[in-house]
Amino acid sequence: MYKKILIPLDGTAQAETILFQAVALAKSEGAEVVLLRIILEPVEKFSDSNQDQIPALEQEMETEASEFLKRMVAELKRSGASVTSLLRTGPIPETILDVAGEIHADLIAMATHGRAGLQRWLLGSVADHVVRKSPVPVMLIHSN
Repeated sequence: MYKKILIPLDGTAQAETILFQAVALAKSEGAEVVLLRIILEPVEKFSDSNQDQIPALEQEMETEASEFLKRMVAELKRSGASVTSLLRTGPIPETILDVAGEIHADLIAMATHGRAGLQRWLLGSVADHVVRKSPVPVMLIHSN
């Protein structure tokens, strides 16, 4: 049924709570797992000061994200999963949906941080956006 499962990760332990269930499903279906790490849009959109430091900061963020993905891929491969990874820059919910279309994902599996009330209103919900806009099924695990 599933051939490709997209798993967006943000580098937090909460986001990684989806891995056990998603990888188990992928193994049972013979599906490939595609890990996705998204770096936010360039910092210069948010700050007028220290413009000369922005390229170094962006490079540091990319290096950290790349190293994170390498560690996760190695760990999941040791468990017997078929896994690849992608690193992208952009707005998080839209990038998840774009990548799902690009790779022809059959399922998006992600953890939700479970924000509510004012925090959800201020920060929004990536999971909510993805669920509402995704043309493929979305599997959510509450991370708390």
